[in-house]
Amino acid sequence: MLLVTTIPFILSNIISYRSSYQSLQNQAIDLNRGTLLIGMENMKKYLQELNLLSVSWYSEEGMDAFSRKNTDVYERFTFIQRNLSELYSRRHEIKIVNFYGADAEQQYETDDSISYDALGTVLPSADTRQWDRLPGYEVRQLGGERLLAVHKKLIDYPKPALLGLLSIYVSLDEIESLNQLLFDPSLETMFMYINTDNQLLYTSSASLPSQTLTGENIAADNNTAKQGYWFGEWEGKQGVYVYASDHYLNLPLTIIKFIPSTAMNESARQTLSRPIAIQLVALACIVILAFVLSYSTIVPIKRLVRSISYVELGIFDIAPTGTRQDELGILERRFELMVHNLKRLIINEYHQKLEVSTARIKMLQAQINPHFLYNALQSISTEAMRHQAEEVSDRITELGFILRYSMDMTKETVPLEQELNHIGHYLSLQENRFRKKLTYQISCDPAALSAIVPKMILQPIVENSIIHGIEDGTGKGRIEVDITRDPRLVISISDNGKGMKPEEIESMKARYAKHKVLEQDEGGIGLMNVLQRLWLQFGEDFQWDLTSLPYEKTQIRLMIHLKEEEGHESIDC
Repeated sequence: MLLVTTIPFILSNIISYRSSYQSLQNQAIDLNRGTLLIGMENMKKYLQELNLLSVSWYSEEGMDAFSRKNTDVYERFTFIQRNLSELYSRRHEIKIVNFYGADAEQQYETDDSISYDALGTVLPSADTRQWDRLPGYEVRQLGGERLLAVHKKLIDYPKPALLGLLSIYVSLDEIESLNQLLFDPSLETMFMYINTDNQLLYTSSASLPSQTLTGENIAADNNTAKQGYWFGEWEGKQGVYVYASDHYLNLPLTIIKFIPSTAMNESARQTLSRPIAIQLVALACIVILAFVLSYSTIVPIKRLVRSISYVELGIFDIAPTGTRQDELGILERRFELMVHNLKRLIINEYHQKLEVSTARIKMLQAQINPHFLYNALQSISTEAMRHQAEEVSDRITELGFILRYSMDMTKETVPLEQELNHIGHYLSLQENRFRKKLTYQISCDPAALSAIVPKMILQPIVENSIIHGIEDGTGKGRIEVDITRDPRLVISISDNGKGMKPEEIESMKARYAKHKVLEQDEGGIGLMNVLQRLWLQFGEDFQWDLTSLPYEKTQIRLMIHLKEEEGHESIDC
């Protein structure tokens, strides 16, 4: 009894822990996605500040004189140098400010520690023809330091005349400061990429990530903001990569954060440790309570078990129990009532079966002996063969198979293969009847042939298709029967007849919902009774749907979730 109590309790705790851990993991991922969005907005604001710096010359006094070609050379030089110095001093992280004039003149302002030779490795070309291919933002390496370069062509608006190219190179100090609040440096790792070729702008790790870190997992092919995550490995640690991707002035930006599994596990452990401790205390209380209650409940339970054993042996005369008023007393009295009702139902069922058997005997007495009819058809088929009427012989043989299958009342369920053989004979006869007006196709997954189904479920549906597809339709028709099993059994029957109106389909669904076998004078008895028989056989494991496009395709699909024993019984043909 304790095992019955404790094992489900422990299993539920384990399942609860795992589901709670998964929920906490998802919450952590969502929280970090929100954090990265904040970081993305901060980064866009920072890039906007750099962009405003690059166009600040347009608001400077003397810009008009600078843009005129007849400006004095010394005055032009002084204007450029003054503005370069002001730009250089505006932000502490600016390392280099360079200006190329349209006539290839160059002026720059830089840190004294940077030599002119080193400067030449990062500056763009002075050739104006290459400036159109120059990105607005790019990552450049100066020695062992990574710099963010901002390039801006100065245009003499509203005229299209090119005045020059201004380049600003900044260190990553400010970007690193912006990212400090986005992650825990002791546990997590941050990466930042720019441009469509995913240039690495910033990383908090001494190790450089592979170029495929973004290429295989993030598609940045449009200007829409994206978020997501994937599970992977970094420096030998398993974890999750959370990313945010956006654009600033057509500049692709991607921020990636790696969170190791150990960090998420520790967070989940701290969150779930208290509830687990409470549950363990509750489990101990349950065990103690079980010991106390077991003594007072053992006697009525044994008495109830003994009564159940009598019922299993077919003994339904149970002696009345005492007048105990607790839950066990109610259970015993309810059990006695159930046994009494069961006994009454068994007697009623016996009478019903007796009446059905009597009715079948009377029905068989009123019918022609099926063996006589089958043997007579065989004799006619033999006589047709003797007169070389092979087609007549084939049709009579098929009719014999149909009669033999239809009149066999010993089986209520059959393998699906027998149903397919039956409708194959039926459709062959109908094809011979209508000649070129009827074509059909039957396809079946071999795995579905052994499925056990109620007898005579396919012919009524196929017969409806012939009636509405040819007799009431255009005069020509095609019927397709397709059966698959993966994993459920799906029987699809379609035709190109006149079909059904939407209100007729809804009416049929309403009639089906009543789960009532139709009488002979009600319309649609064949199809509806097939559906009701399948429901009675399989219950909620059976579903169906019906679609209709008049004179193009009317299709009914029967879907059955077969139990293991129902789908693998041997076929006895």
